[in-house]
Amino acid sequence: MAIYQHLVEVEIRALRPTQVTVGLVEVNKKRQDWKALGRKERNKRLKEQWFPSVLGPKDRYYIVDHHHLGLALLEEGIEHAWVTVLHDYSWLDTDRFWRVMDFHQLTHPYDEAGNRLNFSDIPKDVTALRNDPYRSLAGFVRSHGGYAKDSTPFSEFLWADYFRPEISADDINNNFDKALDRALKLARSDDARYLPGWSGKTPIK
Repeated sequence: MAIYQHLVEVEIRALRPTQVTVGLVEVNKKRQDWKALGRKERNKRLKEQWFPSVLGPKDRYYIVDHHHLGLALLEEGIEHAWVTVLHDYSWLDTDRFWRVMDFHQLTHPYDEAGNRLNFSDIPKDVTALRNDPYRSLAGFVRSHGGYAKDSTPFSEFLWADYFRPEISADDINNNFDKALDRALKLARSDDARYLPGWSGKTPIK
């Protein structure tokens, strides 16, 4: 399948998710970062921060990354962004489209408890994405050096599932910093060595 390099300006609300959840703590962090930028820097970021997408049935753009950013931008009143098209599957029917997306690891149809759902349960826009506190935790663990950025699709969700039985959702929601400290230690353990980006037993300062 051809890979397209051109950019298309679209309404963020029209972008179709390929996953079910996001971490709202991470979304809020992106909102805070956005608010700290000046107008010139915001315009620059919008031109440089492309949403990788797949063109699907009815010529809809299905984003395969940056779901957190899309939601954060919408909540900050930004209505348009740029997408780049990785694949054109627009000629496929809906059922076959999702099977192809799943085969190529371009979708993650799992809910906030880590349970696999039907493709029809994937939200139709980013405002309907569910909150998974473990996805927030996984994102912050990476940003704090707990593991390295990796090209494995949806790697943060694999880490979220690793933390899920080890740390309670109440701890994440009520004392995020404490949960983060615990998660950073878990990320360095031998039990996590199967996960993408595992950095080994490097001491955390």
